[in-house]
Amino acid sequence: MSTALYSHADCHAHVTPPGHPERVERLEAVAAVLSDDRFSALDRRDAPMADRPELLRCHPERYVARIEAAIPAEGSRALDADTHISSGSWAAALRAVGAAVAAVDAVLDDEIANAFCATRPPGHHAEAEKPMGFCLFGNAAIAAKRALDQHGLSRVAVVDFDVHHGNGTQDLLWDEARTLFVGSHQMPLWPGTGDRDETGAHGNVMNLPLSPGTNGAGFRRVWETHGLPALDSLAPELIVISAGFDAHEDDPLAQLALQEVDFAWITEALCDLADTHADGRIVSTLEGGYDLNALAASTAAHVDVLMRRGR
Repeated sequence: MSTALYSHADCHAHVTPPGHPERVERLEAVAAVLSDDRFSALDRRDAPMADRPELLRCHPERYVARIEAAIPAEGSRALDADTHISSGSWAAALRAVGAAVAAVDAVLDDEIANAFCATRPPGHHAEAEKPMGFCLFGNAAIAAKRALDQHGLSRVAVVDFDVHHGNGTQDLLWDEARTLFVGSHQMPLWPGTGDRDETGAHGNVMNLPLSPGTNGAGFRRVWETHGLPALDSLAPELIVISAGFDAHEDDPLAQLALQEVDFAWITEALCDLADTHADGRIVSTLEGGYDLNALAASTAAHVDVLMRRGR
């Protein structure tokens, strides 16, 4: 089976103000690197628009309606100091959720081995009723809920290696006993959440804070000691990845020191776990990464592993 790449031109129409780090050029950089001949075997699929019930898996109707009503007819609008929307943001957000949902369906229906969703806006900071950190809807959390509720799975892991804590995913899955959310992130750093003592209503959250300056060896040690054993104990039937590449040493928004080989390493480790427990089933969705060269190279390293392991 193959690796699918989900994306859509609508995700380029989510326009942020000049100088904003979460910009259209991020997706252009990802698209450019994945157009290389070595990725010719990717099963390239248009991300569908998510139906409203998919958003309601994690967000109440009043929140969804509020975001929809806030979309400007032209220009951009700030929802908070960091999170901006434009006339194309609603369609882009629906494509981002739709990609994750479609990828879950295709993986669990054995159409494909695994998938990467190259979409924006990202999702792991969006709480149940609060847009945050460039995010509108919880793409990864919604994907996990789709697998549980539509496909009848009983154990889904959500793994987040973005440099910023996935506070939104944690919020959306806090009371969901059928999931395990494991994330590494720099601390201290915005949004200020992600302490080790934040463990979820059912012991279903594991936070792995990393000190500024942590390099690949330190990153691997924390995952080998804590994160990977916890995931192995869960024996997940599906792994959903929040693939943020802003822990790279060149990223301007944080101070970790990972390189492309470290993202390849964690992808390999998660593929090993997926092979053991989940018939190799992985759905990965793009989160952060704000140095364009580092983002492109790290994405390439991540997708290269998914393709090789998905054969």
